[in-house]
Amino acid sequence: MFLSGLYRYPVKSCQAQSLEASAVDLLGLRGDRRWLVVEASNGRFLTQRAWPRLTQLKASLGEAGRLLLEAPGQTPLEVAVPADDEDLRGVTIWRDTLRVPDAGDEAAGWLSELLGKPVRLVYCPEQRARYLPSGYGLNSDRAAFPDGFPLLLIGQGSLDELNRRVGRELEMLRFRPNLVVHGAEPFAEDGWKRIRIGEMTFRVLKPSVRCILTTLDPRTGERSADREPLATLKTFRERDGDVLFGQNLAVDGSGEIALGMEVEVLK
Repeated sequence: MFLSGLYRYPVKSCQAQSLEASAVDLLGLRGDRRWLVVEASNGRFLTQRAWPRLTQLKASLGEAGRLLLEAPGQTPLEVAVPADDEDLRGVTIWRDTLRVPDAGDEAAGWLSELLGKPVRLVYCPEQRARYLPSGYGLNSDRAAFPDGFPLLLIGQGSLDELNRRVGRELEMLRFRPNLVVHGAEPFAEDGWKRIRIGEMTFRVLKPSVRCILTTLDPRTGERSADREPLATLKTFRERDGDVLFGQNLAVDGSGEIALGMEVEVLK
């Protein structure tokens, strides 16, 4: 087995950034989901679930972590990483509330134009990262702005089997993984507890619960009229009311991983 896909999402719910290699630290892939778009009025987070226009937001990272925002019809904007303890804004992501730096009025205006509503852009310094959901991982495990966990892994074989059942080819990026593993049997990752990629080790914490976001075309933001692949997943991947696809991971230590690295199941 080997690592065949490596993706980060600098802004939560933006387009995927395909990588050849990446540094990995406590929060997952370096720079992954460290930025978040929130409602200006109440700090509630926004995602493609309700705002499919975010599928058109391209975000990439430059020197010193600076963020480059691009979208059709708008002039690209570069955003500096805000100071850790200045202009803090209260935000809510699922059940978590935290105070994080605001990225300023220019970024807010640019994104408000994109989405057609008043929004703000915020950043998560490592020391302000959230703890993982209760009952999962170690006390030291943290996450920035993913739904709950630092990393998401999916086996290519699992998607191939799902596509066979759906009857057409659906993109891996509908499921927004960080890591894609080639060479495993369909859903083999369900039974993994600990894996090694290169010199890095990862703990498999829980299956990923899937939602309506998977029915969005990641290129256009259009929703599948037949509610695929969620409809087919419900026929064979539903457990206690949750539809499961992929596995959430935490990382031990820090280092670097790259495409082509061997993936070894340790437990």
